[in-house]
Parts: sequence; structure tokens; C-alpha cells
Amino acid sequence: MLVRPTASWFTAGFSAGLGLTLAYLAVQTVLRISGVLTLLLLALFVAISLEPVVAWLARRRLGRGWAVTVVIVASLALLAGFLALVIPPVSTEVSALVDAVPKWLGQLHDHHSALGRLEDRYHLVSKARQQLGSGLGPAVVGGLLGAGHLVVSAVTGTALVVILTVYFMVGMEQLKRFVYRFVPLSRRAGVVTLTEATLVRVGRYMLGNAATSAVAGLATFAWCAVLDVPYAAALGVLVALLDMVPVVGSTVGGVVVSLVALAVSFPVALGTAGFYIAFRLAEDYLIMPKAMRYAVDVHPLVTVVAVVVGGALLGIVGALIAIPVAVGIGIVLEESAFPRIDAA
Repeated sequence: MLVRPTASWFTAGFSAGLGLTLAYLAVQTVLRISGVLTLLLLALFVAISLEPVVAWLARRRLGRGWAVTVVIVASLALLAGFLALVIPPVSTEVSALVDAVPKWLGQLHDHHSALGRLEDRYHLVSKARQQLGSGLGPAVVGGLLGAGHLVVSAVTGTALVVILTVYFMVGMEQLKRFVYRFVPLSRRAGVVTLTEATLVRVGRYMLGNAATSAVAGLATFAWCAVLDVPYAAALGVLVALLDMVPVVGSTVGGVVVSLVALAVSFPVALGTAGFYIAFRLAEDYLIMPKAMRYAVDVHPLVTVVAVVVGGALLGIVGALIAIPVAVGIGIVLEESAFPRIDAA
């Protein structure tokens, strides 16, 4: 009679503890690099969004390398145009603020000015000096350092996304072939067909979203130019960028432009708010269906849920990629999962 060896409680406990420790370390590692993973995911979706354009140019006898180069140059040109529109008004406002500070300081000592009367009544300068001496100074320095760190992180993240996007665009075919090798050969052909269809339709969706955002930006520029709202071009670009965020992006853009329109008059600001309400309805029922006729239809409930969940998980990046992910999941369900269930 053979006696099978049994593991001791010590061995079982040690194995379980080692497994839990490794799982904990893996989770902590993922959390620490979550920011990098988010940027990596964003770069991948940007590359997928531009893939239809790259593929179209490659079919025109350009070759994939030249097609990627053309897309990159065009994208950099758009970025340069955006900076050319935004930087001058921002620098003008900063210069005006710096020039106004000495005037405000002079008015604080003028007992006949509004600021001087406020100083006489509330002693703002002396209170500010007391706060600076009691710890506000380090807080201000810490705030400046935090703002500088935020700017550096934003610049670094943008550069990383651009570099990764270029790599993904150049090596998209090699990357797909590498991923396909993890699928058993007996099912690989079906997976390749489904994946290619999903990537094409997700790319079309993203391009359609970019087209509707461009329409929103042009409409904003035209409205602001006609009503003499300041910084019409910069506001148009801002609205176009915000409109790419589903559900809430166009609303936030409309609020921002309406607030800027207050610099002209209250009726103009009120009319601007009404314009964005009407434009939002036209975008949802006229512009978006036209732009998405070559992609897929997404139910409004799916849109809202996807954006909320994506925003909760990954912030604004999650909101941006939420609907493309939902589109991809919907295609997989319609083309693969549901037919198998119906055939069972």
C-alpha cells in the first residue's frame, strides 16, 4: 500500500503567504506606475485614432514610413498653430497684470481711491505682512513649487505621449502581429479579422469625433468674431479640444465662452449661452449622426455610463477613451459573443 506524501501546514502557509506577498507587491507596482500606464494607454488610442489616415496614405503608394511622417508633420503643424493662437493673448494678459500691480499698490496709499478706502478700513497691507511673517511665505513658496512641478509634469507627459504615439504608429503592424501570436493558430484567423474590424471602426469613431470637435471650434470662432468677443481664435481652439471629451466637454466649453462674453455685455453672454444650447442640440441630432455614419452607433445610456466609469478610473484620459472602448466591446459582442449564444 502506497502512502502519498502530504504537504505540511508550514509549507501550505508559506506558499499562501508568499503568493499574497507577491500579489500585494504586484498591485503596489501597478499603482506606482499608474500614471505612466495611463499615458501609454492614451498614446495607444491616439495611434489607433490616426491609423485610418496612415493606412489611407500608405495605400496611395507613399509607404507606411512616409505616411507616418506626413501625419506627424501635420499634427505638429496643428500644435504649433494652437500655441501661436494661445500664447500671444495669455502673454498679453500677464503683461497687463504685471503693469497693473504698481498702480494697485499706488492706489492702496491713495486715500481718495477705492483701494485706498479699503486699506484705511480693513488694513489689508498690515494683515498681509503679518500673514507672511507667520507662515504664509513658506506656503506661497510651496504653492509656486507645486505649480512649477505641475507644469513640468504636464510638459513631460505631453512629450512622452507624442514619442510613444510615434512609436506605436510606426510599429503598429509589428505590434499586432506580436499580439496575434498569443492566440492559438486554430482561432487566429477569426481573431485577426475581428480585431482589424474593431480597430478600423474605433479609428473612424475617433476621426468622426475630431470632425465634430472641429465644427464646434469653427462655430465658436465665427460667433465670437461676429460679436467681438475677445480671443475668438483661442476660444475656438479651446472649445474644439474640450468638445472631444464626450457628454461634458461641449458644455464646459460653452460655459467658459459665455463667461468670457461677459467682458462685452450681459446680453451678449446670455445670447452666447443660448447659442451653445442650440448648438449642443444640433451636434447631438444633426452633426454627430453625419460624422458617425461610417463608424458605429453608440446608445446614449452606454455613452453616459462609459464616460462616468472612465472618468472615475482614469480621469480626463479615461473620459476620452471611454467611448472607443465601449465601441470595441460592442463590436466584439455583436460579431462574436452574441452569435455564439444564439447558436447554442
